[in-house]
Amino acid sequence: MTLRVGVPTEVKNNEYRVAITPDGVRELHQHGVEIRVQSGAGDNSAIDDADYVAAGAEIVATAEETWARSDLVCKVKEPQADEFAFLRDDLILFTYLHLAAYPGVADALLEHGTTGVAYETVQLDDHSLPLLAPMSEVAGRLATQVGAHYLERENGGRGILLGGAPGVAPARVVVIGAGNVGWNSAWIAAGMEAEVLLLDKNLDRLRFVDQIHQGRIMTLASNRGAIERAVATADLVIGAVLVPGGRAPMVVTEEMVKGMKDRSVIVDVAIDQGGCIETIRETTHEDPVYVEHGVVHYAVGNIPGAVPFTSTYALTNATLPYLRELASLGLAEACRRDPALVHGVNTVGGRVTHETVAGALERPYQPLDLAGT
Repeated sequence: MTLRVGVPTEVKNNEYRVAITPDGVRELHQHGVEIRVQSGAGDNSAIDDADYVAAGAEIVATAEETWARSDLVCKVKEPQADEFAFLRDDLILFTYLHLAAYPGVADALLEHGTTGVAYETVQLDDHSLPLLAPMSEVAGRLATQVGAHYLERENGGRGILLGGAPGVAPARVVVIGAGNVGWNSAWIAAGMEAEVLLLDKNLDRLRFVDQIHQGRIMTLASNRGAIERAVATADLVIGAVLVPGGRAPMVVTEEMVKGMKDRSVIVDVAIDQGGCIETIRETTHEDPVYVEHGVVHYAVGNIPGAVPFTSTYALTNATLPYLRELASLGLAEACRRDPALVHGVNTVGGRVTHETVAGALERPYQPLDLAGT
């Protein structure tokens, strides 16, 4: 028996993405899956209700109805406080959860016994994160664009053009972490003709970047001393550190921030995992920056939401095969056939079933029992 899929309108601050495209609906419909989309869910991604109907979806009026009439709810971001009442013990929630950074969401999932499958912890045998990658790419590219914007004097920054000008030095951009976020940030910064330093502990990853960019991006082995020196000379620092399922490590201390140039800029893309800058706190698209120790801090937790058309299509391209498996086969059988999904299951029946997430939440870890699911 297939599961009924529901796609509600996102309610997080200025979250304009939607969890599925009409092509995604059509694909599920071809596999006999019923899809209910809340009216207006795709408006901010330039997708009309009529587009969903033409692809085979049913449009429902309210969030309450969308959740209540679904066995599997597919979202973009973690449920917000006013959505907790919709959680229940016979529901699968498939979305970005980031429970290490949002323990209140974990508490709600556990209290209601909801099965939470997190995009960001679905993991292949090679340890890659296929459902995190597309939004990491978007967030990384946007991080440089955002940083360049806030370096402008009118926006509170030092008044520096990222690429400089003939006879004038460019901005120095320091990117900490060479994963999908960091590499994309560094790539765009280099394309804008900034001076770019990319730091990571993984030397093989740095070799890869060096081979691709042939020295245009300077690579440095990451350690406390290297970070201290790099941050002190930076005009823009981009935090891009990731621990799958866990809280991001703190790599830039408050003392380092105090030593940065006046009106320099920090963009911490790791904020949805708690952030990797000691002085960081989450902000919103509505109120994106604050100044501390003379440094502009940007820490929006849903950066890709600023470009919902691009992000929605990129996200659906990645999530659709897994959503189809879950909806067509149910959780247990989908996990048996695709071990990558096992890593995605964070909560089941009031238990935390992902070891790293359990550690971050300081909760008991209970391995996933497919026989009892």
